[in-house]
Amino acid sequence: MFNETFHKNHIRRIAIVGSGLAGLTAAIKLKQQGHDVTVFEKSRGPGGRLSAKRVDGGSVDMGAQYFTSRNPDFLPFLTEFAGEDSFATWNGQFGFQNKDGGWQAFPDEPRYVGTPRMTALSRALSVHANVVAETRIESLVRADQHWALCDINGKLVGEFDQVIITAPPAQARDLLARSDLPELAAKLDDAVSRVLPCWAVAVHFDENPWPRHNGMRCDHPALFWVANNSSKPGRKSASQEHNGAWWVLHANPEWTGRNVDASADRVTEELVAAFRELTGTTAVATQTVTHRWLYARSEGGASPGHLWFQEQAIGIAGDWLSGGRVEGAFDSACSLVAACADNQVSL
Repeated sequence: MFNETFHKNHIRRIAIVGSGLAGLTAAIKLKQQGHDVTVFEKSRGPGGRLSAKRVDGGSVDMGAQYFTSRNPDFLPFLTEFAGEDSFATWNGQFGFQNKDGGWQAFPDEPRYVGTPRMTALSRALSVHANVVAETRIESLVRADQHWALCDINGKLVGEFDQVIITAPPAQARDLLARSDLPELAAKLDDAVSRVLPCWAVAVHFDENPWPRHNGMRCDHPALFWVANNSSKPGRKSASQEHNGAWWVLHANPEWTGRNVDASADRVTEELVAAFRELTGTTAVATQTVTHRWLYARSEGGASPGHLWFQEQAIGIAGDWLSGGRVEGAFDSACSLVAACADNQVSL
């Protein structure tokens, strides 16, 4: 049976699948309520799309490029649990490309980044959670009044009263389907169809090839976003000021879709050529790093904030349920935790 009433003061064992911002926020909020929470992460460390790759002289942000704070509770939460030194304002010049190829300024809004890399946020938040890394959850199995979680090797990793899934919608749907929950899995079909892929390439130049902007939303057949990663706060030490610049290039979903199975070498070659075409630079790339995001961001569809299946005691949270921005992951987790505590059903 899975329809037991959830009480704020009743300590429960809760499993969270995924240690991105939504998973870590939910873990911290639930721990504050006194619950016993375990976060399972398939990778070596937390982060989700708050991703960075190590490169010579530092790192580059391959996933989310920055975040905003329209929810007045978001920055205080980060300050309390990640620390005020874990993020800073990115005071860059940002351009938006018109259909005619001209540039206009982005809306004037504070933009923040993790320091010295985006993963600094998730690493700091994870200190406040019990994160079990390198553990991919394969299925949820009913066991009396609990959920038994099994990894890809069929090993039981624990029994829990409730499960919260914060993986991308395609992975969440697959997990539910493997857990003999087809009706719940079907509720994610539309969300899965709206998730867009993205090829990302980080490129180092000995000299900054485009000093006009630090970040640009492009209207280009191949490129969606390009940014001077080295312009972000905390990315360069005084000794590195003249060691060139790392730029991050994000392909648009259409181009990525056509080239989703292309080799990393070909993707790198074509996106660097597209960047040269966009900026007119003749600068030579000296180093590159490439990453393919199959689940980069969600576009359109409903934004209910979260999904909470009270009868099964399963919740789903993620930025794709709350507008798609980084901040949306925080909003989604907070709304799900509140729904669990108040016994609200949001199907």
